[in-house]
Amino acid sequence: MNFLKNLFLPITAPIRFIQRNFKTVLLLTVLVVMYNNTDPKSLEKPNLQQIDLVGAIMSADLILGKIEKAKLDNNIKGVLLNVNSPGGAVAPSVEIYYAIKELAKIKPVVAYASGIMASGSYYASIGANSIIANPGSMIGSIGVIMQSIDASELMANIGIKTQTVKIGTYKEAGTPTRQWSKKEREELDKVIKGTYDMFISHVATERKLKKENHKEYADAHIFTALQAKDVKLVDEVAPISRARSLVIELSKVQKPVWAKEDELDKFMKKFIEGSIANITMNANGLMAY
Repeated sequence: MNFLKNLFLPITAPIRFIQRNFKTVLLLTVLVVMYNNTDPKSLEKPNLQQIDLVGAIMSADLILGKIEKAKLDNNIKGVLLNVNSPGGAVAPSVEIYYAIKELAKIKPVVAYASGIMASGSYYASIGANSIIANPGSMIGSIGVIMQSIDASELMANIGIKTQTVKIGTYKEAGTPTRQWSKKEREELDKVIKGTYDMFISHVATERKLKKENHKEYADAHIFTALQAKDVKLVDEVAPISRARSLVIELSKVQKPVWAKEDELDKFMKKFIEGSIANITMNANGLMAY
């Protein structure tokens, strides 16, 4: 019996050790794998950062946090804002615009349209020092929309009636339970016009365009990258390598090292973006979309 134990000792001893010290062995294994896969450059402190603006803009919290982090990190000398978004809600789009504008005062920011840079996402991007568009990207749709439904006939067919107690003439403006009155439509139209005026005012200022010519570059026109360049909504039409090169050039870094996204952050970003993309937009929401 002892003979057999001694015979298999080289096999059983390591197994018993692993069983008793599983967590330690697992940690050492992870560290070894990470060490073997570590790029020497990744040990250097990053001095450039890419921030992605992807999907419908329904909340600005996540990207505002990244912008603020890049703003406060003295090692980061330049930022690439990679945009592929159809736009979204007005308020978060405006928040991102102001955050990018503030960041661009401190360190260079290049916005890159990798797919779609439209409406709210274009609004968010105009605070950058330069805008470069992928040759196959779509740009523009500078406009504002407010939508609802008139479900009164459906409600009548299924025997549903609404009851309302209100104070304020326009408290029900935008309701989906009936057709809007002329006064309500005029009130909502006033909101839309005011928001659109703010939008084109910022575009005209940031892109050095004449506000009175907004029908040429705004008015919800959708442009190809080259067409957008013709109306001066973008500065260049080029691949992302050019956008990265411009960030390096403007940042004046000698040895560019791009910050790598944490794997957990990458997973969470995909999860959040997927969730947001599947959320139905509020029917009464004001959208730069």
